[in-house]
Amino acid sequence: MFTSQGPSLRELAVQALSSTERGYDLLAPKFDHTPFRTPERILDACAEALRPLGPFAAGLDVCCGTGAGVEVLRPMCREHVTGVDFSAGMLAEARATLAPGDGTGSTGPAVHWVRADARALPFSEGFDVAVSFGAFGHFLPAERPVLFGQVHRALRPGGLFAFPVGAPQPLTSPWYWAMLGFDGAMRARNLLWRPPFVMYYRTFGLAGVRADLERAGFTVELRPLEEFGRRDDGSPHWRLVVARKAARGREGTVTSARC
Repeated sequence: MFTSQGPSLRELAVQALSSTERGYDLLAPKFDHTPFRTPERILDACAEALRPLGPFAAGLDVCCGTGAGVEVLRPMCREHVTGVDFSAGMLAEARATLAPGDGTGSTGPAVHWVRADARALPFSEGFDVAVSFGAFGHFLPAERPVLFGQVHRALRPGGLFAFPVGAPQPLTSPWYWAMLGFDGAMRARNLLWRPPFVMYYRTFGLAGVRADLERAGFTVELRPLEEFGRRDDGSPHWRLVVARKAARGREGTVTSARC
């Protein structure tokens, strides 16, 4: 399915009837040959929007998969970049695909891979910037406060958390109905089958996401990705959400910072 190098329909069915973690372990060797991987065009646009806010010392790719976000961060980070994911299979593919780097600057920052659940990150004030691409459909809305709180804790004062968000599809778009149908099928699957496989396309509305980020302690800015044009109402088709953790003042107190 998708391409000759991608998974077959049977393989996808086996993956969909597994847990989320096991499903991605199985999908990992062929993941980059599916539409589930964030397109290069989006990655490039996000990198272009994020680059003026750097450079950074250390970067974190949250739910890194096969390492697309690590590749975005490497040119912007001086010291090291870390990819974290709960799927051992996806991390194995990332290690095999991306050159490690040695942290000397000549071959780029050092690259580390950590297996962990994003809802329980093993980091505290270790990064200047965090990104995430294509992973938020694996978290239910009720889990977002914990997820955002963990990223906030992982960032140093003044650190950034950035990720793209697309505008809702209009009712007239076939994508609207395709995503609605997919989410409905996944809800039915999770009612009838265990373990659950959490993957939804319509649970990450911008208003709720922004509110959850602010409650986690971030100041939020939205940067339009003009490469993708604008809708009839003038709003952008895609935005880069840039959430900043408050900076620490001279006396060690926390102060707000604007992007």
